Amino acid sequence: MTEPLPEPGPEPFRPDPHRWVALAVCCSALFMTLLDVSVTNVALPSIARATGAGNSGLQWIVSGYTLAFGLVPVLAGRLGDDHGRRRMFQVGVAGFVVTSALSGLSPTTGVLIASRVLQGLSGGLINPQVSGLVQQMFRGHERGKAFGTIGTMVGTATALGPVIGGGLIALGGEHLGWRLVFFVNVPIGIAVLVLARRYLPDSGRHGHHRLDVGGAALLGASTFCVLFAAVQYDALHDLRLMWLVVPAVVLGFFLRRRESRLTRERKDPLVDLRLFRTPSYTAGVVLALAFFPAQAGLPLVLALYYQRGLGYSALESGLGITAFAVGSALSATVAGRFVTRIGRPLVVGAAALFGLGAIALAVVALLFSGHSPVPAALLLAGPLFLMGCGSGSLITPNQTLTLMEVDPVTGSTAGGVLQTAQRIGLALGQAIVGAVFFVAISGKGATGYGHGLAVAVAAALGFVALALVVGVVDLRTNRRRSRLPT
Repeated sequence: MTEPLPEPGPEPFRPDPHRWVALAVCCSALFMTLLDVSVTNVALPSIARATGAGNSGLQWIVSGYTLAFGLVPVLAGRLGDDHGRRRMFQVGVAGFVVTSALSGLSPTTGVLIASRVLQGLSGGLINPQVSGLVQQMFRGHERGKAFGTIGTMVGTATALGPVIGGGLIALGGEHLGWRLVFFVNVPIGIAVLVLARRYLPDSGRHGHHRLDVGGAALLGASTFCVLFAAVQYDALHDLRLMWLVVPAVVLGFFLRRRESRLTRERKDPLVDLRLFRTPSYTAGVVLALAFFPAQAGLPLVLALYYQRGLGYSALESGLGITAFAVGSALSATVAGRFVTRIGRPLVVGAAALFGLGAIALAVVALLFSGHSPVPAALLLAGPLFLMGCGSGSLITPNQTLTLMEVDPVTGSTAGGVLQTAQRIGLALGQAIVGAVFFVAISGKGATGYGHGLAVAVAAALGFVALALVVGVVDLRTNRRRSRLPT
């Protein structure tokens, strides 16, 4: 009698020979979406003079992109997992190219705002596919290096944005320069589309999965309430906007109930809650939600400190925080190479380093920058470099560790959830740390900006402390698990 053949196991992982070229293609798309934020900030005065946009219109030219960008990562991740990451990546890049052209051609403020919202939706479609593709193409220490490369690109885009924006405006002049800020995305995006078709691997389950429309609507509405409140608070400083947190919590409660039921019944939830049974994933998402308010809030108030307190131009203000971007870019590369060896202790140490840099920033702002012949930007460069090193050494390793044990099949969805947590953290940080800053400088004039910056640092340190607690708890949990008998 013939023995039955054993069931075939899962296919062994075979590295894609073009994976590093594919990563460069992904980084180019991310660079384009991130650069668009900082270059637009520099272009706002020119846009105001050319289109007659008021303060509210200028706010929404920036915030409309940010708001839309944060609404779609989870849905985009699910679409990528189900229908192919390369396909959804190409859809996102194509949309970004078209909406960039529309932004550059906009005849009025209203058209520009609408184009920016559509541009943000396209950008939000791209990012989760990159997370999923990295998990698909890389394993082990190579995955850490890949995420480290992405972290370096983020820091570089942050550093170069104001310089590129200022250069394009100088090249094109008062009326054409701000349009070039958007047009520059068109040739980059077309090149990315061509290379993506050649080098990005196909992926996704390509099955007939029912899209959880109800879950997408609940998640989108809940996220919108949080992001809209934060965005509008930046413009209006009206505390009544915080009431929008109430419907956000209620919608979140119903979302969790729905996703729990669909997960239990295996009916294609938008977010498979079994993801959160992986301790490293849960800890990483919570840590991102805790840390990003500090990471986003302090650069925001620092820009206000430079421009309103010290009279810097937008370009000079952007150059003033270059030390932060340089530290972030350098440390992301190094941390990405060592994260798989060191693990969560690297993240905990990075949070502590960011906190030390922030404390030094507050001390300099209080004691020296208002009364020293040395330019404030030089005095603050050291603390900002430390903060940048802490940020780069935390964000990239946390992303790597958070997604390390996630099945690559659901990699884009998992990355989308993580990115949504980061976007919510960014919005909360800008609102809360910004509110503390404005309260601290109220009635004090330009001389109170150093005090306001120091008080804002204190608020940001509360978030850093929370991130440290989450990291330490996860570290201790992992050590206890490692001592258990297998």
